[in-house]
Amino acid sequence: MADSLQGGSVPPGQQAGWRSWLLLSPLLVWLGLFVLLPTLLLVLTSFSRRDDMGRVIYSFTLDNYLRCFDATWLSIFGSSILYALVATVICVLVGYPAAYTIGRASPKNRRILLTLVMVPFWTSFLIRTYAWISILSQEGLANSLLLSAHMIPTPIGMMYTPFAIVLGLVYNYLPFMILPIYTSVEKLDNSLIEAAYDLGAGPLRAFSSVIIPLTRPGIAAGALLVFVPAIAMYAITTLMGGGSNPTIGEVIQNQFTRARNQPFGAALGVLLMLLFLVTFLLLGRKKSSPHAA
Repeated sequence: MADSLQGGSVPPGQQAGWRSWLLLSPLLVWLGLFVLLPTLLLVLTSFSRRDDMGRVIYSFTLDNYLRCFDATWLSIFGSSILYALVATVICVLVGYPAAYTIGRASPKNRRILLTLVMVPFWTSFLIRTYAWISILSQEGLANSLLLSAHMIPTPIGMMYTPFAIVLGLVYNYLPFMILPIYTSVEKLDNSLIEAAYDLGAGPLRAFSSVIIPLTRPGIAAGALLVFVPAIAMYAITTLMGGGSNPTIGEVIQNQFTRARNQPFGAALGVLLMLLFLVTFLLLGRKKSSPHAA
């Protein structure tokens, strides 16, 4: 009897495995319904075509992908990547000193500085964008100050330019660069920095040879958090670019709404996802390389 009961019992390891899967099941269902299923539907639609009535006909075709490589769409892809790249570089140049200052500050000052970084998140990014629109307009604060200082004879057009687009991207995504770098700075081993000074390294050499390599994972994480959404952002580019400098996010949004060409918009979206994947793999490879340590 004891042997039969022992033979019918479930091993502890198997029980733990079933419990783990049971705990993960809500997450797996959520990922399946809201991530995997929409992605599969997007890919399926990208290989479909649209009839004269704007309806999606699910028949296999590569025409949508071939159209993506026209000069017009490649130019828009290139400009979107350029805007995102410039915004990412500026976020690194501005965010790294800010994150380093926060990470090396006293606990009291650190809380104050972190609060200042997080304040923009307390309002909608649309409100922040409209605030910049009022500042950069012809009658806005920026032109008023420049005119008062006699630096310009007449108001200059800053809105609906690449400058306005990049400024909007930098302002809205800068905290996403500061926080990951701050986390890396906070975890710095001071003994390694002191050892560099003991070996005769100056402040600049210690910063470039010790601090930068140790905080490189934070830089890579921040670059990923800024570059990827900046490419696909269409609200900021539409409001501050005025449609004169279209980005790929605007094109995809227009294909699904105004043009009602969902297959072509889906093809652009799939290519954009592949670009995200390549960016993620490149940054992940850089983080895991031996020189990153």
